[in-house]
Amino acid sequence: MICPIVKLTQDLIRIPSISPQDLGCQDILIQRLLAIGFIVKTINIADTKNFWAYRGEGTTLTFAGHTDVVPPGDNTKWHTDPFNPIIDNGILFGRGASDMKGALSAMIVAAERFVIKCPNYSGRLSFLITSDEESSAVHGTKKVVDYLISKSEKIDYCIVGEPSSTSIIGDVIKNGRRGSITADLTIHGIQGHIAYPELADNPIHKGLPIILEILSIKLDNGNDYFPPTSINIPTIHAGEDSSNVIPESLCVKFNLRFSTELSVREIKLAFHSILDKKNIKYSIKWSLSGYPFITKKGILINKVTKCILKFNQNKPMLSTSGGTSDGRFISIMGSEIIELGLTNSTIHKINECVKISDLKILSLMYQNIMQRLLV
Repeated sequence: MICPIVKLTQDLIRIPSISPQDLGCQDILIQRLLAIGFIVKTINIADTKNFWAYRGEGTTLTFAGHTDVVPPGDNTKWHTDPFNPIIDNGILFGRGASDMKGALSAMIVAAERFVIKCPNYSGRLSFLITSDEESSAVHGTKKVVDYLISKSEKIDYCIVGEPSSTSIIGDVIKNGRRGSITADLTIHGIQGHIAYPELADNPIHKGLPIILEILSIKLDNGNDYFPPTSINIPTIHAGEDSSNVIPESLCVKFNLRFSTELSVREIKLAFHSILDKKNIKYSIKWSLSGYPFITKKGILINKVTKCILKFNQNKPMLSTSGGTSDGRFISIMGSEIIELGLTNSTIHKINECVKISDLKILSLMYQNIMQRLLV
């Protein structure tokens, strides 16, 4: 008989829930949770599906995740249809197998086994599931957290099922994430014929040394949990590919990944202190994707570490590397948060896949964490 975790993962993969679409994935999860006594609140906004489900009362352990996936890319480069999950030599292929329909299945089956084994556990087991983690993240976890705060709800401990592992399940757990802020800088000039530069004002000539100066800023030294803040340029643009026109403007996008050592205000001041001392006209638009957060060693990390030691005899490495996650929204509730999930070597790639054995181990880990925190 097929493993229930594998079957559920396959059922979810067959649904092409490209972000922010859910297309029925959450209906499957909700029905499973209702069957074991969970109370479910759907919080659907615009094209995003969300739900909050809970069972029990008291200290709350929440499992958080998302049903949406990134587009598969060129289907012809996959070994098979990315939304037709197949198993080959103990490996399950399909879009979302690792990120993160496999982890969702491991959570649900772990909850089913846990409730059967310990129906009268102490505390509250809950799920926070969204469908827009891979896209804008505007109407998803953030809005659910707003709802929970409005109801004076509390999440004490949170496990986010993002694929945090590298070689084996649990070798790395994320206990925080850097903040992310983007500066869209436009340096304004005067368009003109390139043969008459004295009649124009070339923003590229003025902008290049400014860009280099911004990139050389040392904003902080990091700390025990975070590396120093990084500044990178994802895009830069000027002109219309003409060889005889001085462009009117130079547009540069800077992205900063920053630690708890630094505030958004300090970042902005550092940029403006450079720009304001230059003889230029400029405009800048800031976009904050998320603040940094950290969960220091305490009850959650201690319990999860013991769980991982039980299953793979290796102490996990704590890390804050990688991009942002929905943990940044949950952190404002004062929760202890870690990310523990499948391996991340194939996420967002052609032929995304997961070992069947990893699905089974992760589900056992989730069940053991429930046992350690709620019994």
